[in-house]
Amino acid sequence: MLEITGLLLVVAAGWLWLDSVKARDGAIFACRRACDSEGLQFLDDSVSVSRLKVERDDEGVLRLRRVYDFEYSDTGDNRHPGSIVMLGHRVLALHLDLHGESAGQSLH
Repeated sequence: MLEITGLLLVVAAGWLWLDSVKARDGAIFACRRACDSEGLQFLDDSVSVSRLKVERDDEGVLRLRRVYDFEYSDTGDNRHPGSIVMLGHRVLALHLDLHGESAGQSLH
């Protein structure tokens, strides 16, 4: 019984890792696209997860809700914070702090 429990834990950890990689790649793609459309530079080509929780989507299915932080630049000499909210692999919202004002777009 202990072997089965251990195997299930390994499989669950593998699924979580793979799902997280796919969600992160989707977030990077969305951030890059949003920055390009606004004429901004997506810095470091990366995002970092700041929050993670379980939430239901519109169909009532449990999904992981991830909030990623990232940085971008409008001049190349500065850094501004941004964030993106993913539910599963779907983008819910992307926020850019343009010139000190919070500009966001909800993609529900």
